[in-house]
Amino acid sequence: MQENQKEPRLIVETGLDLRIAEIIEPTLDAMDFRLVRVRLLNLNGLTLQVMCERNDGTMTVEDCEQVSMAISPVLDVEDPVDKAYHLEVSSPGIDRPMVRKSDFARWSGHIVKCETSILLDNRKRFRGKITEADDEGFTLERDQIGYGEEPRLRVPFTALAEAKLILTDDLIRDALRADKLAKAEAANQNDADEE
Repeated sequence: MQENQKEPRLIVETGLDLRIAEIIEPTLDAMDFRLVRVRLLNLNGLTLQVMCERNDGTMTVEDCEQVSMAISPVLDVEDPVDKAYHLEVSSPGIDRPMVRKSDFARWSGHIVKCETSILLDNRKRFRGKITEADDEGFTLERDQIGYGEEPRLRVPFTALAEAKLILTDDLIRDALRADKLAKAEAANQNDADEE
């Protein structure tokens, strides 16, 4: 799991959002959290949304508080935002943004909506089930096929601009199962540490 921690994101922010990500990422890494996304939004004034998770994909309310308390002073010192803002730390959620190669392997078999930076099969927007993923990209079994289009499409990670899981009953079931398993493993780890 150690190598996973340093796995770079495929999809990163731009401008001020990127600057904020660069400021907080070392703190998150040191705490064994992975940054998923940073967004500065005009929401209730100005809201800085920081989406992150543990390396095992879990994120509790306590984790959110812990991250918030750790990155707040770092942001105060660097002061990248010149206006008052509200800091909001959250988990990626079930219908999460897909930002690392491992996300595609982990959620293989589920439906993703993605956009590419270049045309693939005369399109830039796709939706379908991830059937396989490797170091170079992933294969999508499309659920919206136009006339003359191939039902399966290979999306290279280098062409990916944005991707997000689509909420389905299967996804909810698998996400709950994975969360339960991660919590059980964490409990077992704590028991082993105490012995």
